[in-house]
Amino acid sequence: MFTTKDITYTSFFTALAVVSAVIVRLGTGTMLVPFSLLPMVSLLSGMILGPKLGAISMLVYVILGLIGVPVFASPPYGGFTYILKPTFGFLLGFIASSWITGKVLEKSKALLRHYLLASFLGLVVIYLVGLPYLYMVLNFYVKKTVGIVEVLKLGLFPFILPDIIKAFISSIFAKAIISRLEDISIKSPNL
Repeated sequence: MFTTKDITYTSFFTALAVVSAVIVRLGTGTMLVPFSLLPMVSLLSGMILGPKLGAISMLVYVILGLIGVPVFASPPYGGFTYILKPTFGFLLGFIASSWITGKVLEKSKALLRHYLLASFLGLVVIYLVGLPYLYMVLNFYVKKTVGIVEVLKLGLFPFILPDIIKAFISSIFAKAIISRLEDISIKSPNL
């Protein structure tokens, strides 16, 4: 069962995902795949909340968008038809990414390299889910014939360096936040 603390932290990361998508809607007019801080949020949610709660926080974000709340980064910003957008696979990738980053850190959160490993594996998962979805929707729904190289030009090459930077920053933030939360729980065990 979920505790009040679990629900609060999960809700916080869902809200953070919404805010990062709504406020940072850059590139929506010129690029098929918009720039976003959501990869960073998904990595942080998994590292800080763990696999289950991290994935749930991203799942709730996606569900909010699918039921029509305008929380996504590009038009139409929400609604069930968003699953037909070429970039929807990246949203699914965020859920999986949160789970994998949390899973990697379950055994050890002692060293920064553990966080870096979790972050980079999380990024790989985002792309492993997002890029094939992009390919399938463009080729089979939009009926725009694109090859693998074109998909990589659209969904990987412009974003990989910024995402690596986001993964590095996420790792540093997550380690600092977890260390601080552990300090607080040691000083106040009733929290």
